[in-house]
Parts: sequence; C-alpha cells; structure tokens
Amino acid sequence: MSVMVPSKTPAQTTPGRQALDSALHQLGQAAEHLGLDDGLRTMLATPRRSLTVSVPVRREDGRMDVVQGFRVQHNVSRGPAKGGIRFHPGTDIHEVTALAMWMTWKCALVGIPYGGAKGGVAVDPGTLTTRELERLTRRYVNEILPMIGPEKDIPAPDVGTDEQTMAWIMDTYSVNAGYAVPGVVTGKPMQLGGSLGRAGATSRGVQIAALSALGHAPEGVTVAVQGFGKVGALAAQYLSDAGCKVVAVSDVTGAVHAPGGLDVAALRAHVAETGQVLGYRDADVLGHDELFELDVDILVPAALEGVITEANAARVRARLVVEGANGPTTPEADEILAANGTVVVPDILANAGGVIVSYLEWVQNMQAFSWSEGEVARKLKDLMESAYGEVKSMAAERGLTLRQAAHVIGVGRVAEAHQMRGLYP
Repeated sequence: MSVMVPSKTPAQTTPGRQALDSALHQLGQAAEHLGLDDGLRTMLATPRRSLTVSVPVRREDGRMDVVQGFRVQHNVSRGPAKGGIRFHPGTDIHEVTALAMWMTWKCALVGIPYGGAKGGVAVDPGTLTTRELERLTRRYVNEILPMIGPEKDIPAPDVGTDEQTMAWIMDTYSVNAGYAVPGVVTGKPMQLGGSLGRAGATSRGVQIAALSALGHAPEGVTVAVQGFGKVGALAAQYLSDAGCKVVAVSDVTGAVHAPGGLDVAALRAHVAETGQVLGYRDADVLGHDELFELDVDILVPAALEGVITEANAARVRARLVVEGANGPTTPEADEILAANGTVVVPDILANAGGVIVSYLEWVQNMQAFSWSEGEVARKLKDLMESAYGEVKSMAAERGLTLRQAAHVIGVGRVAEAHQMRGLYP
C-alpha cells in the first residue's frame, strides 16, 4: 500500500497502534487481491474526519478532571457514518481509527448503507459516579456535536457504555436541536425509540455465525468464551440454548472451567450478583491463558482487541475461532492459525449483528415505525446467513481465508462506491 505505517519505537507501540497496524495490513491484503490503484488505496486507508477533544469532568468532590475524547469517521461513501462509543482507559486515536475502519468494511459486507465511524473517551467508567458519567457523556457529545446527526453519524453503545449512555446522548443532541431526535443514536432504551431485539443483537449474530460455520448439529459442541461481558455472556447463553456445551468462560478477574458444561444462566446470575466469574461454585478456576489452550470445538474471543497473538496462537486448540470482539487476532496469529487448520470467522462478519439491528432501529426511527421482535430476529438471521454464504463462497473460489474473503468483499464494495461517485471537485 502507498500509505505507510509510521515508524515507531517500542515505547510508542500501544494496543491501539497495534490494532491500527492490523487494520491497515488487512486492507493492504484486500487491495492486492482487488488490484486497487495507489490513489484508491490511500483514500481507503485515510479517515475522512478525525476529531480529538478535551473533555472536562466535574467530580462530586469539586475537583476538575480533563480526559481525552475522540470521534473518527472513516468513510461515508455508502451512507452516513455508524459506530459505537466506548469509555475505556486504554482508548486512543489509533484504536478508534482502526475500529472505524473495521466498521466501514463490516457495513459494506453485510449490505447495509452505512460508512464506518467510532468514538471513545479515555476514562474508566467504573471510577465515576452516575452523575459524573452523565456530565462526562453530555460534555463529550457537546464537543463532537457538529459531527453527529441521524443523516451524518449515528453513535451506538460499545465497551463501557450502554443504553443509558445513548439516552443522555439523544437528549443532549435533541436539546440543541430543539425537538426530539431519536434517530441520532441506536441502542437506546425502548421508551425513547429503541428497537426490540437490539440488546442482544451482537451476541445473537455471533451465535448465527458460529452455527453457520460449524456446518452440523450443535449438540455436544464444546465452547470456550473469552470475555463474559455484554457480548460474551449472551453469546454463551445463546450457544448453550442451541445445544452447545459451554465449558469455560473468562472476564477481567479470571476464568472458570467445567468439563461437563457450565450452567450459563446460573453463571450469569452469579456475575450479576458478584460482578465476576470467579467464585462460581460449580466450576474450577482456570488461568486466563489456559482458556485459549483448551481442547474445544469453538473459541469465542469476545473482549478487546489483540488477545490472540504470535505468542499464543500456536497453543490454540479450537477448530473454530468466532470473533465476538473487534480485532482480537493479530495478523501474525492469523497466519499461525491458518497453518494449523483453525478456521477463523472474522470480526467484521461474526459480530455484525449489533450494527445490523442498529440499522433496523435507525430505519424504524426515521420512519416513525416499529417492527416486532420476531421480525427483527428474522431480518438479522437473513442478513447474517447471507453474508456468511457470500464470504464462504468467495473464500472457496479464490483460495482465501474467511477473513481475507470478508475484506475483499467489504473493501471491494466501498471501492466501487468511490469509483461510481467520482472525485469532487
């Protein structure tokens, strides 16, 4: 590619920088397969808009903290920008740029008319009171206000944010507009125009992708889930409900393992009560790294990016890796997994359920209309299975991995949109 990754010293290599390196590497591979010229490659590698803001937060004791916030619109050739907002202390402009780029390919891959965006604030929400979180959210939204809107850029929940966060964003935007604008965000509470089926949509998409890739009945199929949060916990539940045997899960506190299968509903209740998977009495304690090495049929990394790396990929024994998180596997790890015969269902396909139902929520808001939960579920299943079928066919035809095929399709559709629209002026 003509856009080169800047040189960096080890001290400058952050998880966010590594995520961006991975995203650019994947784009470069797709561009080679598509035969894109240097100018188009550069355009696809470069975010359309990037904003870094200072967000002052008034604490309950009167102190004033200032944290950094970001919003990146990677591409808007196929429609308004779409992407989550995360509150996490490790968030930086590199991570947000990578996530926005992945969202561009994801939307194109599953055939919804959005471009990719992402936002974030470098803060640990667990250290803030509810009132501090509200003040932080509203001030951050005020800083990025010129960029967002139902026809420009539609945020959604991500790591460290939820439907309450979206309610504050919607209200802040609506107060400035002078009237209620429910379509400015998705993942809202139902009372404010949220969609039935949105809460577990990403997890449901992971289940659909996993079962599609499995290719046979799920009864007795063993599963390990890394990251028992908003995506991983429900993905584990849905896979268990389908007949799979979830034998291990982990969160930031540790991991638990039950060879005979975990009672996922009981474990979720334990986590709701205690805030952690550790201490669940019907399972053994397992090391974080040991979870990746379990002899299971399906491994679902559903936490943060960069967890399967060159250092541990050779020890992954799962036959199928289904990426619930964004960017959990580095390019070096991808090569090792492929060489070992492990099939990876990539993030831009496996976790697309969230943006699909976000799109359905937005359509309902824009039309002042609503669908039943069953209708939303059917539309989600149809789009996920159709996208998986296209990726599988492309991979078979061209001798590609599923990740490479997914990027060839997604990047190719965005490139086509650029070429059809032309360059102004």
